[in-house]
Amino acid sequence: MAKREQATDAVKEQEQEKEKDREKWMARFQVRLAMQPGVDRAVVLQAVKDVTAHCADTGEPPRTAFGDPDDYAVQAAARLVPADRATRARRRDGVVDKLGSVLKRAGGIAGL
Repeated sequence: MAKREQATDAVKEQEQEKEKDREKWMARFQVRLAMQPGVDRAVVLQAVKDVTAHCADTGEPPRTAFGDPDDYAVQAAARLVPADRATRARRRDGVVDKLGSVLKRAGGIAGL
């Protein structure tokens, strides 16, 4: 194989690796963002749009531009979710967790 073909193949492989990393970063970011209190579909879509636009404008991969996807998900949620909605979601999640715990214990007592 000629040197030129080898160089072209190496460039293609690097581009494929960059694309895989971008896809993994975006998937992880979306999952972690969706797990944040008060985050709904509209928030996830807005955050993905913001990241995609920034990366398209600058040419930077998301990991370089925003760092760890888990950390950035927390930051994006804090920026995009109104504080009162996040507080209500945290409260609701706490009540649901307690109710689940009580039902589990009651099921154990009743032999269910």
